[in-house]
Amino acid sequence: MALNLTDVKRIAHLARLELGDDEAAHMEAELNGFFALVEQMQAVDTTGVAPLAHPIEQIQAVAQRLREDAVTETVVREENQKPAPAVQDGLYLVPKVIE
Repeated sequence: MALNLTDVKRIAHLARLELGDDEAAHMEAELNGFFALVEQMQAVDTTGVAPLAHPIEQIQAVAQRLREDAVTETVVREENQKPAPAVQDGLYLVPKVIE
């Protein structure tokens, strides 16, 4: 996909950007460069390649610095609802706002 100068000016107008002719020409070259890079990356055959969370894992062993998932709190609904002005069946009661 390649953009022309008219496309760039239309995109700039939609984005509410004011571009001069020289700036628009520069942006056209930049955007077309981005699109060329995307097309080049899409041309790579990735059949059989599993998605990676961290590509560095293919080069070296990475130790995750994450803690083990452990429950540290319990749900004590009754304790949490004690200060509430009105509670019924485990739900907070609030005044009607919409008529």
